[in-house]
Amino acid sequence: MMRLRREDPRVVGSFRLHRRLGAGGMGVVYLGSDRRGQRVALKVIRPDLAEDQEFRSRFAREVSAARRIRGGCTARLVAADLEAERPWFATQYVPGPSLHDKVAEEGPLTAAQIAAVGAALSEGLVAVHEAGVVHRDLKPSNILLSPKGPRIIDFGIAWATGASTLTHVGTAVGSPGFLAPEQVRGAAVTPATDVFALGATLAYAATADSPFGHGSSEVMLYRVVHEEPHLQGVPDALAPLVRACLAKDPEERPSTLQLSMRLKEIAAREAQGLSESRPPAQRARTERPTGRLPEDYPESRTERRTGGSTTPGAAGGSPGGPHSRPSSSRNPRHPGGPSSRPTSGRTGGRPGPRTTGTGRRPSRPDPRLMRQRLIVFVLVTLIVALGIAAAQKL
Repeated sequence: MMRLRREDPRVVGSFRLHRRLGAGGMGVVYLGSDRRGQRVALKVIRPDLAEDQEFRSRFAREVSAARRIRGGCTARLVAADLEAERPWFATQYVPGPSLHDKVAEEGPLTAAQIAAVGAALSEGLVAVHEAGVVHRDLKPSNILLSPKGPRIIDFGIAWATGASTLTHVGTAVGSPGFLAPEQVRGAAVTPATDVFALGATLAYAATADSPFGHGSSEVMLYRVVHEEPHLQGVPDALAPLVRACLAKDPEERPSTLQLSMRLKEIAAREAQGLSESRPPAQRARTERPTGRLPEDYPESRTERRTGGSTTPGAAGGSPGGPHSRPSSSRNPRHPGGPSSRPTSGRTGGRPGPRTTGTGRRPSRPDPRLMRQRLIVFVLVTLIVALGIAAAQKL
């Protein structure tokens, strides 16, 4: 955030302005608040463009797109005035950095983080496209990472169903490196256009760089149309899906719904992989069920096999191999197995120390029972002593 400049307004509509949030090709975005204290992000068209009817039309289209979209993927429209001397509109303020700033300051995200952000953005784009809107300028700086999840902002060049195509005086139709090939060629935009931009955005989140490198606008646009993206550094779990999003042919890209489902699966798998990254010894201690002695576990059975001895059930006839449970193969009636009678709590036929019904050795007596016995003993002793004393007095 930046302080207000001398030329900045202090009040717009019913909102008091506090800070500058940023500036773009259309105008300046301010942090403001209403009389109830609700904070908003308020965009005002620049004075030199307020007289341009094309920019007024573009601005009106952004407001219309914001009104049509339902769901938590975008900032909710609060108020707007398209007939003002300098048209403006206010949306709910979204706290949090942009994806661009997050990666620039802290480095690439993990595979689990990328998949989670991508899944939320894909689901958000489903709502955007169901409203008949194509964003056309999805990129890391237009994604805010709020505590409640990522939010898509800046529908300034969005295309809505039924809207006429506008030419943009002195402005680009998108951002080089995140434009789809059909945008560069001037072909019709579709929801697949946003899928391409999302793929480039996920690649940036994984590598902190555009998948088409750096250079002039002309060089970048040429690479988008004619060269394959560079995805070195993108996690293996995500690379095939990101590459599919960046297909040159829009028909070959996955839909936003397919993306959302696939990224949710990857996010869950990657998160589970992190939780299972404990040392093997620690997992063995915490995951063993009760009711079995330590010697009954596979690793102990493996140790007993050393020295040339073979445990029944470890041969090829057991579908589980050497680590399968030996309960069936240790049946005393099994041909070739031990002929001794089974004992309680043991899986083999060998006699062993006596155990409880759960397979554990008897534990020490219950402390509560010991205390009760001690109390009874003391009381009996006192009664006897009192009886003896009374008899002596007689």
